[in-house]
Amino acid sequence: MDIKIIAVGKIKEKFYKQAIEEYLKRMQTYNNIEIIEVADEPAGENLSEKEIEQVKDKEGEKILNKVKDDDYVVSLEILGKQETSESFAKFIETEMAEGFGRNLVFIIGGSNGLSKNVSQRANKKQSFSKMTYPHQLMRVILIEQIYRAFRIINGHPYHK
Repeated sequence: MDIKIIAVGKIKEKFYKQAIEEYLKRMQTYNNIEIIEVADEPAGENLSEKEIEQVKDKEGEKILNKVKDDDYVVSLEILGKQETSESFAKFIETEMAEGFGRNLVFIIGGSNGLSKNVSQRANKKQSFSKMTYPHQLMRVILIEQIYRAFRIINGHPYHK
């Protein structure tokens, strides 16, 4: 099973890049993670709700162009399911066992969130908190939790 993260925008901050590279390096022991970046749409500070929806729709089209029909898609959304690291690990372990031949794809939207079309395509909606995080930081958090999940799955120690 391949794990992919589709994310809107590029990581510009050096400290986020370093953290992501570190977890990607650690993950090589367990499984590869491919990060696919799609360009974010220009969006000013004072957009109307309609303009924000248009931005999300354009970004959503780019995201969905990277998703295959048989991919198992997990969208990261504030209103998604919250769970423990252990239950997240169990989800990944189950998907690895039962999802033979398909990719596990995590989607992180842009600064305005995800389009309705992306949310509707998701097989699972995942939330890491009711708080809002910068989408660049969310990429680090997601990769760390995937790494932690593989540590748990393989019976290796992890911080509780």
